[in-house]
Amino acid sequence: MSTVPVAPANPRTETGVGAAARRLLAAHATRTPCAPVRELIDGPDEAYAVQEIVTRSWLAAGRRPVGRKIGLTSRDVQDQLGVSSADFGVLFGDMAVPDGGEVPAGAVLQPRAEAEVALVLERDLTHERHTVTDLLRATAFALPAIEVVGSRVRDWDITLTDTVADNASCGMYVLGNRPTRLTEVDLRLCGMVLERRGEQVSTGAGAACLGHPLNAALWLADALVRCGQPLRAGDTVLTGALGPMVRTAPGDVLEARIAGLGDVRVAFAPEEPAHDGAASEEGTTA
Repeated sequence: MSTVPVAPANPRTETGVGAAARRLLAAHATRTPCAPVRELIDGPDEAYAVQEIVTRSWLAAGRRPVGRKIGLTSRDVQDQLGVSSADFGVLFGDMAVPDGGEVPAGAVLQPRAEAEVALVLERDLTHERHTVTDLLRATAFALPAIEVVGSRVRDWDITLTDTVADNASCGMYVLGNRPTRLTEVDLRLCGMVLERRGEQVSTGAGAACLGHPLNAALWLADALVRCGQPLRAGDTVLTGALGPMVRTAPGDVLEARIAGLGDVRVAFAPEEPAHDGAASEEGTTA
């Protein structure tokens, strides 16, 4: 997908929010992971300012926002990445893969996968501080999901600042096709198994997601109101990993089963062949 052209940042002479955004946009455009941006900016507030610049660039390029993702909700994932706080990013329509569909070769930089609970809203969430009742009334249904996360930062060498700036490491996502009302499932106790071609590679439960996936959604709803960008009817919300994320490779087939919600499956296309003897390029995060 095309993006707004950006001039490359020179890390030796340029710092700040704009420089960090240009570095990440260049990584996206060139399909080449970049150096971390944490030395260019100061903490999460500036990182979200970078995320906003990147988001506006993608909107200008024609991408359509369809919801939000919450990241770093699982202690296992926080430990894997060495961070200690949740974050959020923007979901775009071109990130969605149909259940059982295929992630194109090179579509996500340095891909990893995690199983999650997705919520689809039918009402806006605009209060300064939401209650569980507000969220229950606003949610149309839940779905099982696999998020294919990716990082534009080389070798996943990230801190919280890096992943926030990098749109919470959004890549692509897959939703199951059987909607379930929240009154029909206990999301805290729902067990999750993620398998690669039948081999178990990750397990977890709803309680691993900030104690309950609805806790994560409440945190997001309040945070977005403070940002002036509340969740709206029709939004999809990926509430966060239920267990450790796993590395993926070309040709993989992953299937997640979440008790009470059903299953969801995604395949990864084989690696693209090299042309004229040159190594094939890595892809860019969607």
